[in-house]
Amino acid sequence: MHSEAGELVNVLRKGYSPLAAAGVSSVNKSLLALLILRELRRNVLIVCEDEAQARRMSADICELLPDSAYSFPAKDITLARIDSVSREYEHERLRVMCRLTEKEPVIITACAEAVMQRTLPHTALKGAFVKIGRGDTVNTAELADKLVHMGYRRVDEVTVPAQFAMRGSLIDIYSVCESAPARIELWDDEVDTVSYFDTETQRRTESTDGISIIPALEVFCDREELARRIEKFSSGVRGKRTDLIRSNLAKDTDLLRSGITPGNIDKYLPVAFDEPEFISDHMDDPVVIFAEYNNCLSKAKAVFSQYNEDVKILLEQGELYRGMEGYLESFPLVADMLSKHPVVLMDSFMRSSPMPIKRLFNFNTNRTSPWGGEMRQLEDDIRTLTSNGYGVIVMAGSEKTLPIIADDMRNDGILCDIMDNDSVITQGRVLLTTGALSSGFELPEIRAALITQAKALSAKRRQRHKKAGEEIRSLADITKGDLVVHALHGIGRFEGIRKLELDGVTKDYITIKYAGSDTLYVPVTQMDLVSRYIGGAEEDGVKLNRLSSNEWQKAKGKARKAIKDMAAELIALYAKRSRTPGFSFSPDNDWQSDFEARFDWRETDDQLRCTEEIKQDMQKPVPMDRLLCGDVGFGKTEVAFRAAFKCMLDGKQCAILVPTTVLAWQHYQSAIKRFEHFPFTIELLSRFRSAKEQKDVLKRLEAGSVDMVIGTHRLVQKDVKFKDLGLAVVDEEQRFGVKHKERFKEAFAGIDMLTLSATPIPRTLNMAMSGIRDMSVIEEPPVDRYPVQTYVIEHDQGMIVQAIERELRRGGQVYYIYNRVETIDLAAARLAKLLPENVRIAVAHGQMPESD
Repeated sequence: MHSEAGELVNVLRKGYSPLAAAGVSSVNKSLLALLILRELRRNVLIVCEDEAQARRMSADICELLPDSAYSFPAKDITLARIDSVSREYEHERLRVMCRLTEKEPVIITACAEAVMQRTLPHTALKGAFVKIGRGDTVNTAELADKLVHMGYRRVDEVTVPAQFAMRGSLIDIYSVCESAPARIELWDDEVDTVSYFDTETQRRTESTDGISIIPALEVFCDREELARRIEKFSSGVRGKRTDLIRSNLAKDTDLLRSGITPGNIDKYLPVAFDEPEFISDHMDDPVVIFAEYNNCLSKAKAVFSQYNEDVKILLEQGELYRGMEGYLESFPLVADMLSKHPVVLMDSFMRSSPMPIKRLFNFNTNRTSPWGGEMRQLEDDIRTLTSNGYGVIVMAGSEKTLPIIADDMRNDGILCDIMDNDSVITQGRVLLTTGALSSGFELPEIRAALITQAKALSAKRRQRHKKAGEEIRSLADITKGDLVVHALHGIGRFEGIRKLELDGVTKDYITIKYAGSDTLYVPVTQMDLVSRYIGGAEEDGVKLNRLSSNEWQKAKGKARKAIKDMAAELIALYAKRSRTPGFSFSPDNDWQSDFEARFDWRETDDQLRCTEEIKQDMQKPVPMDRLLCGDVGFGKTEVAFRAAFKCMLDGKQCAILVPTTVLAWQHYQSAIKRFEHFPFTIELLSRFRSAKEQKDVLKRLEAGSVDMVIGTHRLVQKDVKFKDLGLAVVDEEQRFGVKHKERFKEAFAGIDMLTLSATPIPRTLNMAMSGIRDMSVIEEPPVDRYPVQTYVIEHDQGMIVQAIERELRRGGQVYYIYNRVETIDLAAARLAKLLPENVRIAVAHGQMPESD
């Protein structure tokens, strides 16, 4: 143990506080917090300057000791009237607070804004826990009522957290503290079975003894009780805008009594609870660590200032009234409150302290940059450290790549072992383990260092699966107001289902509204004639057909002709491809397995499936023509690299076409790093290369000494000749022009084609969906993506400015979408007047010159 760290823990144990620790980098703050947790067996609260740092520290701590740290995020306080709001962060906060009710101590990381925000009292949270297990007795009516009060919404089919459904003896609940929804089966009023189920198939997956249910809202209570409290509060309103304020309060009480939770329920926190609390009140006498106190104070001042401005506007609008604005407290007051607990101020550099420090500790630690993946650089760093008597731990890759890295190091003369539970750091030796920290570090006092890989993912991290896209399986999936298409009568608007009596027989009819006063009633038995409208235009701009006109028949006639023309073209194209013999690539070998094992990230199931589908196509004696769809960042490039590797192993060349020079350069850099351990020559052909360099690449490409070339449409010009091209990968096909695509067909006739796209053009997608082209889809996102927060509100310039400023305070960027080129500069000017002077605003649109 580092001597200063051990002494700091001993001083804390004796009750001295506050203490200061200087020379502690961010990753070493995490190490020190973990040491305090382990030695003192007390909860630890780390206050960080922003959300990113809080999450980074929590991830670092959990990498070293799983499930020992949790990030408590700040929530967007919705005080203004909002129609719909995302609550993922609120659910995350509630899960953290519930974890704190357990006896085992943990570390909580939170940004300054999060510790300033009041929330529900810990006694209210504990009192709201519901546990349902086998053998328990359940009153369904009482349970439904309680779930509604806790913020859950009753639905027909459970698909997302905070929903529940009841059907006879079955109860489905998606508790916000559970990773999957649960199905409870009753025998009379006794719980017979409890099991988790899949939201996509609605089928059970595994049984469990019971589930826990926690509130889905921080402001929750009996709705009638909350309505009465609001009415009592309203009666005490005095002064200006009294009628307006009472009117707004009355609207919300009416919503509550009708079973609807107002979108701005947050503003009733001081009304719902007599004494709201802070996150620190949910922790049993924690040790409080301020990570860079002055930075926290600076960030907190900006947050508190903006909050007060927002509240001022809402008070003037009558949306708030004095006594309801106390959701956020100033940081100095919160810090003073936290100083009643043991406090440690941790800073990278010595600074003036806002508190009377009892003792200062100076740490001699050095932060090191993460390893970028190049073995030569890693081995040079290791040799420098071991020659100075350091023992080194390398965190890199996953379980499958660790033996490969170890073999590479041993072959280069470095003494290394794979780390296990009994491993001890020894001078001059290297220990390898999986995982990744935000940075590495050196501890000169004890001659120890840790090197971490920049992008490696720990195999311990939980893989999150994205649900497959919801398909429309029945008319129940279409809601009133949706556009629909009747096969015989065209586009209309669905108005619901009505019961009509005809010839003494009552039946259900689908009601479709057409242009003018035309209405069509379709028997549900003819449901197959009606489908959802899937045109490309915005629904508001779609023209409804008239029942009495022939415009729908004309439209169908034009479509038929276009389809015939396209079909003739496609038949000719694909007949030519089918007649052209393709190259049958060899099955996978050890080199292919080695290449794939060196991938630092853990593949998603979709990536593995798509890779296998492409390989199977490549091994057939006909040219492959496959479309690979997947969102940005879902791993299409890695799948393409694996196909390229298979191609090059058989002595064939591979060409990767991209629409821009910047993207070509990025792919080139990725390929150089990905293929560095294998004897393949990779080149770039774009405007980033001089004429002389391009000429040299073309010469070697024709001679066969270049295995892979990455470039723009320069690749399909007449002077580009391959010795033996086997695979062409086209990235983002929709961004190439028609002429370029025609050149592709000529240049790459008879070879395997793989097209990558996040947003394929309708024609390409139609060909894939109709089976003319093969298609693979990556729907599963990478691990640990932050949830998207969505708010649906009427246009409100003040709310827009608040949202932008909140994102800028976080250190992020904002993409503001505007719908008219003619007035886009005026919109930017209006924003510039409302935002601080240091906010830089750029305008971009489709009519700008190419150079711009």
